[in-house]
Amino acid sequence: MEDLSNYRKSYQKSELLENSLPEDPITFFKQWFHEVEDFGGVDEVNAMTVATIGLDGFPKNRVVLLKQFTFEGFIFYTNYNSEKGKAIAANPNVCLSFFWHSLERQVIIKGTARKIAENLSDGYFESRPEGSKLGALVSNQSEVVPSRSVLEEKLKQLEADFEGKEIPRPKHWGGYIVEPKEMEFWQGRPNRLHDRIRFQIQDDFSWKIERLEP
Repeated sequence: MEDLSNYRKSYQKSELLENSLPEDPITFFKQWFHEVEDFGGVDEVNAMTVATIGLDGFPKNRVVLLKQFTFEGFIFYTNYNSEKGKAIAANPNVCLSFFWHSLERQVIIKGTARKIAENLSDGYFESRPEGSKLGALVSNQSEVVPSRSVLEEKLKQLEADFEGKEIPRPKHWGGYIVEPKEMEFWQGRPNRLHDRIRFQIQDDFSWKIERLEP
């Protein structure tokens, strides 16, 4: 048995108090995001975990990159035919989470995912490096492949096919926006008495703000 009971950390870098909160969680998320970005110590501040309920009935998490966020929601891009894409098609209720260890902060977002407009996916795809564009064409994401060499050969062939040509966005690849219903902000505190503040959307589109016990 690997005993990890002696792994301990004291959280004491900041606090989260009600009098410091804006009225909406997107504004607060933006504030935290840039504070973490400015503080440093996190390689990819926009890395987040996306949790879905799979077709097999099991929840599954994976890390993806947040690419835009607005007052409407949080946008990421993927293969619509991937495992996560099929899960979202069957059950659009998802959970996003960010853990920023440098400032001892976590954000958990419950929401509903839907595809964004095709022209928005086209615009983002056009901004990607050529290699990433070809990667979207090469990979049948989440499908079984006999070996890595199969993927590498497909990539070589596509590089030859599209040399000097525009690479189109495949129809099975694009963006999702997750519209938040609930957002929880967690700030580590000493003695495990962490600060937890929850925002919940109301029928009139205002946000109810509550403190949760740690």
